[in-house]
Amino acid sequence: MTTVPRLSPFNSTLETGMRSLAILVAAFPAMFDLHRLVEMDYLVVHSGDADGPESLHTPLPLRAGELLVRRGLIEKGLLLMMSRGLVKRIPSNDGFSFVATETAWPFISSLTADYSRRLSERAEWAVDRFQDVATEDIRRITHRLFERWSSQFQPIQSPGGSQ
Repeated sequence: MTTVPRLSPFNSTLETGMRSLAILVAAFPAMFDLHRLVEMDYLVVHSGDADGPESLHTPLPLRAGELLVRRGLIEKGLLLMMSRGLVKRIPSNDGFSFVATETAWPFISSLTADYSRRLSERAEWAVDRFQDVATEDIRRITHRLFERWSSQFQPIQSPGGSQ
């Protein structure tokens, strides 16, 4: 008997691709490079941390790993969206940038699930809030948010040195 592997939609290629697509649709006609998409993705998922709308995903205490694996997941998601004609990769002086195609908005707007609606709202919030902020400044903001948030889970040392 063969077993079918369980697919997890959380942070799958499809989900990260859909988040990148929602960000690019909200930013259209602007193009974002991969670094910018990684930072914007973090802000979309954890918008509540940045004084935005309620976060798309439940805050988890072990979010540190997210920043380490997010880039690869987003790259795979973008490749999936490109294979469906929803995203284009454009050569630039610094590498590549990504832009939503003309079919991306109709596709995103046709999705009616609550998660899809909330995703689009947070993508629009993140683009509106951070569109004029340099990517390096956004990176500093997300790292500061992460440091502030993760410090809440550090063990408290008692004066005697034990926890």
